[in-house]
Formats: sequence, structure tokens, C-alpha cells
Amino acid sequence: MSRQNYIFTSESVSEGHPDKVCDRISDAVLDAFLSEEPEARVACETFATTNRVVIGGEVGLSDQAKLKDCMGRIDQIARDCIRDIGYEQEKFHWETVEVTNLLHEQSAHIAQGVNAADNKDEGAGDQGIMFGYAVRETEELMPAPIHYAHAILRRLAEVRKSGNEPTLRPDAKSQLSVHYEGGKPVGIGSVVLSTQHSDEAQTSDDIREIVEPYIREVLPDGWLTAETEWHVNPTGTFVIGGPDGDAGLTGRKIIVDTYGGAAPHGGGAFSGKDPTKVDRSAAYAARYLAKNIVAAGMAERCTLQLSYAIGVAKPLSIYVDAHGTGEVHEAEIEKAVAECMDLTPRGIRQHLGLNKPIYQRTAAYGHFGRIPDADGGFSWERTDLVDLLKKAV
Repeated sequence: MSRQNYIFTSESVSEGHPDKVCDRISDAVLDAFLSEEPEARVACETFATTNRVVIGGEVGLSDQAKLKDCMGRIDQIARDCIRDIGYEQEKFHWETVEVTNLLHEQSAHIAQGVNAADNKDEGAGDQGIMFGYAVRETEELMPAPIHYAHAILRRLAEVRKSGNEPTLRPDAKSQLSVHYEGGKPVGIGSVVLSTQHSDEAQTSDDIREIVEPYIREVLPDGWLTAETEWHVNPTGTFVIGGPDGDAGLTGRKIIVDTYGGAAPHGGGAFSGKDPTKVDRSAAYAARYLAKNIVAAGMAERCTLQLSYAIGVAKPLSIYVDAHGTGEVHEAEIEKAVAECMDLTPRGIRQHLGLNKPIYQRTAAYGHFGRIPDADGGFSWERTDLVDLLKKAV
């Protein structure tokens, strides 16, 4: 019997967090290449520190002229990302930061295992395990702690960028400890919020006065009580932030990107990787399937695992765990999943429409629990597989 009464904590980080700055730049590079060619190959990593951004990795286009053009735009792509995030501080400014481009063409040895050929389908870009998860705790079928931790920072970014709260700066972190009773989230035990700010704000109380109304706005009614502990900028002044305060790297916030620790993670990061990399595309497919399983009423909670081998098209395994909440046996769900969706790398990309420049928007506030966009962004959040799954079981 699983525990029904407990406290669970998740954290989120803002788009101005040093690691998220790097995720944003890496995904912007990916979008630039996919805009030129839907079959572009990209594995882009970014490092950021004081007055410096370094971009490296492997890229590939079939047209060498387009490849050269994209490579020539990398500097401006990075600056545009930094400007949109809002960094104009002395030692990390979009206009004066030094950008170093170390991208190079994709290895032919990797390509030969991944590319389709006359006698084989396109293989997975690497071995690995990927997890998807869904739970009936929020309308988005996401765990409540990570969902609302994201919502707080997204709201603060909105009022910062709109000019309504000019004291706030881009770098921020949130953390929520959520009380569960009977297995359901019912309240907040503690709120932790640290946000970069201008020189005008002097104390933690100054910052709390600014941010508390927005935190209350996004949390469910009644979840904040007199017993809720508040820790707003608990160390005091937070003026120097972003990559000037702490170096950033692509792919260091994988739990923030997924389920806040409420579900397993296979280990692979998402940002900067084109959808032939199953680290990304199969994790999206696993979330899509888990969400549709829960939406179909087959379970209240679902974890789904996929596994792959480099150069091999079909998944090696499909595993479903309904955590004792299933209305259908897990083995039957696993069979239904295999029938309803082609889980080869090509099949995933085609089913979810992943060969599009839709990735820069995923770089902050989570890859899951988002609203599907009309242009195909966040397609893995659709629940259009419900009827097929029901028929299959």
C-alpha cells in the first residue's frame, strides 16, 4: 500500500537561471537549423559565464550553403536569446557578451548508424531509457508541486517583462512543499522563492511584498494558510545573478524539465537535441502515452518506460506501471500502446510532428504540462489517442 499522507517538494528555475540561459540558446540553435531543413541533425551544448558564451557540438544539413549560413548566424542567435530573457547587466549583457562558436559537422560514424538506408529504417540516435508520467493532480495531468513551482516563476517573468514589476531581474528559483492527504494535494507547507532584483530592493521583506500577490494568484484557493512557511530571498541581497553570478550549462536541469522528482528520469537531457535523439523524442512520446492512458480513464497515475539501442529502430521494451490505480491490467495497456503508436524514431517524429522549429519555447518552465500550440509546439500534450487506446483494450 502506497503512502497516502505525506509532504512532497519540487523546485523550478526561471528562464534567466544560468543553466536555462544555456538551454534556451541550444534550442534556439536547433530551431534555426530545423527552419532550414526538417531533417537537420543538431546536438548543441552551451556554456555561459561572466561576459562569455561558448557554443559547441555537432550539426548537419544536406545543403552546405545553408549550413554555412546557419553557422554565420549563431552569434546573433545567442544575443537575441539573452536580450529576450532580459540580461543587460554590466558583466552579462546581450550586446557586449563574447560569443564563441565551436559547432562542427556531425560525425559520419554516428550518422551511418542513425540514418535510414535501403535495408533498414532510421535507428535511434543513442541507447537509453526514457520515462513518461501523468497523474490526476492537476488539469494538465502533472504533479502539483512542479506544476505550481513553474507557474509562480512564469507569472513573475510576465510581470517583469511587462514593466509592471521593474525591480525584478531574470534569475530566479522557486520551491514548493505540498501536503498530500489521501494521496491528493491539499495545501502548501512551505514556499521558497529567490529572485534577482535591482539595487532599490534592500531586504527580503521588500521582495516578499512584490512577489507574494503573484504567488497567491497562481496557487489554488486555500492552499496557503497561516501555517505555511515563507522563505523569500532567505540569504538577503540577490543583485548579481545569471551567468555572471554562477556559470551555466545545457542540460543540468533535467528534473525541473520533467516531473520535479515525482517520477523516474532516464538521465538524458532534452535541450539542443534534434528529434532523432530518443533522449528527447522518446521522452516526449512516453509523456504523450502516459497522459493519454490517464486521460482515457485507464489509471489515475501512470509511469511508462521505453528503451532503445543506438542504430536500432524499434524500442527494446515498453513498460507500464499504474501504481495500483489501474482499471486495465498493465500488460494489456502495454499491448495497446504498441498497437496505437509507431514508436520507432521516425514514427514518433511523424506522429507528433517533431521536425519543426518548436523547441526554443520548451527551454524554460518545463517540457510537460503545457498547452499544445497551433503550430505543433507541445504536440506531446495532446490527448488525441484516448479513443484508440480504449478500442485497443
